[in-house]
Amino acid sequence: MTKPLSVERLESDVVVLTLDLHERRNAMTAELTEAWASAIGAIRGDPSVRTVVVTGAGSTFCAGGDLGWIDSTVQSSESLGALRSRMSAFYQTWLAIRSLAIPSIAAVNGPAIGAGLCLALACDLRFASPNATFSAPFASLGVHPGMAATWLLPEAIGMPRAREMFLTGRAVSAVEAMQWGLVSAVHDDVVGHAVEVADTIVAADAMSVELTKAALAHPHRSFTEGLDWESFAQPVTMTQRSSAEPVLRRGNERAP
Repeated sequence: MTKPLSVERLESDVVVLTLDLHERRNAMTAELTEAWASAIGAIRGDPSVRTVVVTGAGSTFCAGGDLGWIDSTVQSSESLGALRSRMSAFYQTWLAIRSLAIPSIAAVNGPAIGAGLCLALACDLRFASPNATFSAPFASLGVHPGMAATWLLPEAIGMPRAREMFLTGRAVSAVEAMQWGLVSAVHDDVVGHAVEVADTIVAADAMSVELTKAALAHPHRSFTEGLDWESFAQPVTMTQRSSAEPVLRRGNERAP
């Protein structure tokens, strides 16, 4: 049986996660969700991994939640409280990539729909192929947005554009998404481009990258709070660099 998630470890300490249910448009089935939880847990426990790239197999990035599972759940006699608990666990499993200490990059190779859009938004950086589209058709499906969509989408593109996407459900093209700031670039070889960017991140100092991500993940509430954080974090990285320099110099002296 084919695994629903491909996990590839590159020599540069970049891990590429590929949603691999192309016949289901990479919908978030129970099996894929379980595989995702396992992969993210393994990455979290491996300090040698420096960056994660997420993409989809075939022509779709991710079609969102598995509608078959959702329909059967809603039609069952499950209570509202039990359904809320299940959906919350589902959200938190997929959004766990946002809480990784290391950067994550979405290589959006095709449509990113609903919860699939949220998965892309949960990543630190996003790049798109020319065939990528982005949509939040929750209302047209008769459901309220989920998986932190009402936070993640306005955070990425601002409230007026988020309102348009939520209320109309229309698909935004890759070029328009770049103009809106939803993605940073459109590239024919989107996975290759994402890996190149990941390699650039890996080449930087690991602690500096992680502390920078931490600062951006928890926006400062004031100018003073930002200065307080930086007056701590920058000296930490400067001290680390200073202590590492003699070792690096010795290594360079021995090099041919």
